[in-house]
Amino acid sequence: MAEEDSRPAPAPAAEEEAERSPPAATKYVLITGGVVSGLGKGVTASSVGVVLKACGLRVTCIKIDPYLNTDAGTMSPFEHGEVFVLDDGGEVDLDLGNYERFLDVTLTRDNNITTGKIYQSVIEKERKGDYLGKTVQVVPHVTDEIKQWIQSVSSVPVDGQTRPADVCVIELGGTVGDIESMPFIEALRQLSFSLGKDNFCLIHVSLVPVLGVVGEQKTKPTQHSVRELRALGLTPDLLACRSAQPLIGSVKEKLSQFCHVPVENILNIHDVPNLWHVPLILRNQKVHEAIIKQLNLARSAGPPDLLDWTQMAESYDDLKNSVKIALVGKYTNLTDSYLSVVKALLHASVACSLKPSIQWIAASDLEDATSTRGFGDRGISGMILAAKYARENKVPYLGICLGMQISVIEMSRNVLGLKDADSEEFNSKTPTRVVMYMPEVSKTHMGNTMRLGCRRTFFRRTDCLTSKLSPHVDERHRHRYEVNPAYVAMLENAGLHFVGCDESGKRMEVVELQDHPFYIGVQFHPEFKSRPRRPSPPFTDGGR
Repeated sequence: MAEEDSRPAPAPAAEEEAERSPPAATKYVLITGGVVSGLGKGVTASSVGVVLKACGLRVTCIKIDPYLNTDAGTMSPFEHGEVFVLDDGGEVDLDLGNYERFLDVTLTRDNNITTGKIYQSVIEKERKGDYLGKTVQVVPHVTDEIKQWIQSVSSVPVDGQTRPADVCVIELGGTVGDIESMPFIEALRQLSFSLGKDNFCLIHVSLVPVLGVVGEQKTKPTQHSVRELRALGLTPDLLACRSAQPLIGSVKEKLSQFCHVPVENILNIHDVPNLWHVPLILRNQKVHEAIIKQLNLARSAGPPDLLDWTQMAESYDDLKNSVKIALVGKYTNLTDSYLSVVKALLHASVACSLKPSIQWIAASDLEDATSTRGFGDRGISGMILAAKYARENKVPYLGICLGMQISVIEMSRNVLGLKDADSEEFNSKTPTRVVMYMPEVSKTHMGNTMRLGCRRTFFRRTDCLTSKLSPHVDERHRHRYEVNPAYVAMLENAGLHFVGCDESGKRMEVVELQDHPFYIGVQFHPEFKSRPRRPSPPFTDGGR
C-alpha cells in the first residue's frame, strides 16, 4: 500500500500571490562563457533577468571585466566598443547598457567590477595598513575583496525600492581559462561554497558549432569547456548552448551525459530575428523553473508574465515599412561603438511602426585627404560636410555630443564666414575657438576627467522642438569640450538657436536651426536612457 502523501495541498491561485514572501537574502546567478568570446553572455544575462523579473522577482546585475583598466573610459571604441555612461558618471562596459535597457533599472559604477578596481582597492588598503603587516596575496586578499565587492553591490537596490534585490545576475567577462579571470573564478568558487547550493546558480554559455557539409552539431567544444570549468572548482547547473539552428534531441542527451547537466537544464539560444526573442526562448525552455528550483525561490516567484514583452518582439517582426537613417561617425568599422545609438534608433522606429534601415557612413570616407589627418581629428571634415548637407537640403539632422559641436563649427565656417573656426580639440592654435576646452577639466589626465553622468538641462524657450513643454530634462553627459559662450549671440543671429543650457545659463546644451524641419544638436547622450517602451524623445522627432 502506498504511503499517504503528507505534503500540503497546493494553495489556490487567488492565495498564491499572498503567500509569496521575499527571500531572506540576495541569491546569485552566475553567467560564464566558454569556447570563444562574443557568444552573447550579456544578452543571456539580461534575458535571464527579464524572465526572473517577469516571475515577480526583483533583479540586479553585476558585470565583471578582468582587464586591468579601472574602467572603460580610456579604452578605444575600435577595441572595446562604446563606453556606456551611468547616472552617477560611471564609464562602464556596454553590457551594462543591455542590463538597463532589458530590465529598466538604474545601475551604478560599482555594478561594473574590473581587475583594476579590485587591485586599486587592495593596494590602498595595504598602504593604509589595513592588513596588519600581512603579506598581501591573491588568495586570500584579492579574492576576499572580490567577494566583499559582489556582496556589497548586490545589496544596493537599483529599481527605486529600498530593500535589496531577490536575485543578482553576475556576468563574468572573457572566456573560462583566460589567465586574467583566474582570481575571479577562485573568488566565485569560494562564494558558491560559502553561500551553499540553494543560494548560487551557475549558467555556462557555450558554443555548439556545425562543421562540414553534413551539418552535424558538434558537442566536443562544450565538453572541453565544462571540463575546464569543473577543474577550476565550479560546476554548471545549466548550460546555455549558442547555435545557428535549434539543437536536436540527441545533441542535448550527449551534452547531458558528458557535462553532468540534466537534459531539462540544457538551454538552446539559437539565432533569432531580433534580440527581444531571447527572453521568450528562455521562458519557453523553462529557465525560470530551473533557477527557481535551484535557488529555492518557489515562495517568492510566480509564473512569468511576458505578454507585453511578447507583443513587443512580435510587433517588430511584423513591421513592413522601413525608415532609412544615415549614421555618420568616426568609428563605424565597429558598430558596437554606437550600440546605444542603434538601440535608441530601434526603440524610436518601432514606436513609429517602422523598421530602422541604418546606412553606416565612415566620416573619413567623405573627406578628400584622410591620410594627412591625425587620429583625433580623423573624419571631422567629413562630419562637417554631412552637417552642411543636412542644413542646406532640409534633411533631418540629430547631432549628439561631438555632432552638436560639429554643427556649430559648420555654421561658423559656412554661414558666418569664420573660415578658421574650429574646436580646440582639433586645432589648439586656431584664433577662432568656437568650441573650447571646459575650464574645470584636467588637460593632463584622461581617465574620469570629463563632465560625466546625469546633468540637468534647462530650456531657454518653450517653442522649440526639444522642450516637449517641460522646463528641463535630465540626461547623461560625457564630454571635455563645450561651445564657446563668446560666439553664442553671433550664431543665434545667424539662425542657430541655443534653446537649452545648464543651470549657470552659460554652458550650451541644445541647439536648433531656424527654418529647418528638424535640425537638432544635443551636448548630452540621450541614447543612454532610451528604453524599448520609452524611446528617447530626440530620436522620435523631438516629441512632436
